[in-house]
Amino acid sequence: MKTTLEQIGLKALRRIDPETAHGLALTALRTPFVALPGPVTSPRLRTTVAGLDLPNPVGLAAGFDKNATAIAPLSRAGFGWIEVGAATPLAQPGNPKPRLFRLTKDAAAINRFGFNNDGMDAICARLARRPAGVPMGLNLGANKDSSSKADDFARVLEHCRDHIDFATVNVSSPNTEKLRDLQGPMALAALLDGVMQVRGQVPVFLKIAPDLTDQDLADIAKVAQDARVSAIITTNTTLDRDGLNSPLAREKGGLSGAPLFEKSTRVLAKMHRLTDIPLIGVGGISSARDAYAKIQAGASAVQLYTGLVYGGLSLAARIAEGLDVLLQQDGYSSVEDAVGTKSKDWL
Repeated sequence: MKTTLEQIGLKALRRIDPETAHGLALTALRTPFVALPGPVTSPRLRTTVAGLDLPNPVGLAAGFDKNATAIAPLSRAGFGWIEVGAATPLAQPGNPKPRLFRLTKDAAAINRFGFNNDGMDAICARLARRPAGVPMGLNLGANKDSSSKADDFARVLEHCRDHIDFATVNVSSPNTEKLRDLQGPMALAALLDGVMQVRGQVPVFLKIAPDLTDQDLADIAKVAQDARVSAIITTNTTLDRDGLNSPLAREKGGLSGAPLFEKSTRVLAKMHRLTDIPLIGVGGISSARDAYAKIQAGASAVQLYTGLVYGGLSLAARIAEGLDVLLQQDGYSSVEDAVGTKSKDWL
């Protein structure tokens, strides 16, 4: 159960502009007044993904801490791993405000940030000072006005690789013009080739969109396999608006939260059938059962973001602890034992 203080804080934050509220939440994290549980782990929860030793499989998705300003407290918030960014070569303001919208009736959000961030120099300087602890990665992005978006990914990785445990190639944000075009097989193969040439020993993940055909998924699986990508993150936000109840449902941007759960999990299960590459389940997770469903659909680990808006930061620890119970109840001795056991249910 969330603490009374957290409930009061969430209620207050929901009364103000979403982007302002998010900034205040990050600021609050850097104060001594926010209770943090520290590492959440157990023999069942400990797992290894793409060579990374995770105390638990519950990660923080990119976008929550775009500029790596709260990595120390976040590493004590119960997450088993953290992803910051996206970082682009040059700082950029992103799209005009307002660009973040709460869809409370749908337990969802729509954003059209457009990769607003402080740029790779500032972000990597903060990552260089990060505390030891949970694995930490960086989401790679491209500048809006770049003449070669594909080259931007390699630039950021080459600049930051000494300070991160993994890097994610993000070609699936719907908020940067023509970015999703890089998911096509020829463009993606060329982009990944450039990234892999500069990665050093850093595992490279690929983050894909949920709005892809079966042929798109098959093409991506092959390209990722050929490029020796270490993991595939399924999925980013969706452009789909079916079944929403909020008056803000028609705002432009990527939809995240509860309405994305089924669509993203179906993509996850399909990718599980297409490739042996480890998969990360993202989209609509707000409970331990949601995380467990992603794992049984084929995910080796999961990530949260929008669920934290409605469930508070304590959600990470609650999901990890609940997942431990569910694994025990079903007789699994480890997360790995449960991966993909019910993927057929989603096909």
